[in-house]
Formats: sequence, C-alpha cells, structure tokens
Amino acid sequence: MELAQYIRILQKRWWIILVAVVVTAASAFLFSRLQTPQYQSTVEVLIQPARPDLGLTQSAKTLLRLYMTTADSNYWAQEVITRLRLDMTPEQLRGNARFAAEDDRMVIRIEIEDTDGEQANRIAREWATLLVEWRDSENQRQRKEDRVYAELRDEPSYSQSWPPRTLIVLAAGAIFGLLIAAAVIFFLEWVESGTFRTPRDIEQWTGITVLGAIPPADS
Repeated sequence: MELAQYIRILQKRWWIILVAVVVTAASAFLFSRLQTPQYQSTVEVLIQPARPDLGLTQSAKTLLRLYMTTADSNYWAQEVITRLRLDMTPEQLRGNARFAAEDDRMVIRIEIEDTDGEQANRIAREWATLLVEWRDSENQRQRKEDRVYAELRDEPSYSQSWPPRTLIVLAAGAIFGLLIAAAVIFFLEWVESGTFRTPRDIEQWTGITVLGAIPPADS
C-alpha cells in the first residue's frame, strides 16, 4: 500500500483508534483502582563464616540452600504467627513468602507480600530474626573457628507490587487499544477491499483510466 492510502485510512477510521484507546485505557485505570494494593517487603540475611577460610566459605555456600529450606517451613511460619499474633495459618503465611539463596553474595533473601506494607516488614524481619537465632543456637554446638554466623544485612523495606503505577497501567491500556483498533480497521478494510466508490479506486485496482461515469461521479 502507498503512503497516501495509509493516510486515507487514518482520515477515514481515526475515530475507531480514538474510541479504542480511550475505552481500553480508562478500563485499565479503573480496574487497577479497584484492586486491593499489595506490598512486598524484602530483607536479606548475611551468612558469614567465622574465619576467612576457603574450605569453610565453600561449605557455607553449600549450606545456604539448607538454611533456606529450614527457614521455609510450617514450623517457622507458625513461630512467626505466634510472635506477631497474626490471624492466619502457616500455609497462608508461607504462600505469601519467598526465599532465595544467593551464594555469590552469601545472603538469603526473604520476600513477604501483604496488603499492609508495615505488617509485611514486621513479618520479614521476624522471619529473618528466627534465622539469626537458629544459627546462633547451632553455633553453640560448634567450635568458634567452625561457626557460621547470620545477621541482618539491613532493615526490611517494602514497596507496592500490585497494581503497578498509574502511568504504566494507562500506557498498557493505550497500547492494547491501538492493537484492537488496528485489528478492527484491518477487518473493515478487508471487507471493503472489493468495493469501488470512486473513479480513483477503479483506476488503482485496474490500471485503466476512467473517462466518464453514468451518472457522473461525485467529486
């Protein structure tokens, strides 16, 4: 298709694009405003061997996943619930928790999702505190030079995880509207592709110059 044909289509169908973009963007914005905000709190627990020994460090890296598995249990979830007096089951709490072991940084990352950002922070910190306390108790049964310590890298902080920011929602809705408009316009042009309305249409499709029309064609 020539550029002039695209311009003609836009001039003819511009209202479809406008309606589709406005409707989808407004719908996306309204949907996001009706959603209950979700917050994610993140805290990191630093795992540190008692001495800078390569063998001990490698052992600690191997044990990182064991520490993470130990923390991700109904027993620990119930302990967090008891300490913070939460109204939920261990299964529900674990469903909102995620754990990750990063052996290159020697940290265990704990992520908690909740509808209350401050509560998410409290849960994340309490879970991390349990991990620190557990390592302290385990270290009491080992020689000082063989101990592996755990400590909070920083205080937990939360951010809104859902719904995303308003501009992102509006942009996504507008892009989706453009896709819908393009599909509708393509379908309409395909349906009308065999319809001739002006002498110019006939000339473009047949390559023959139109000398006259009965009755005369409207300019």
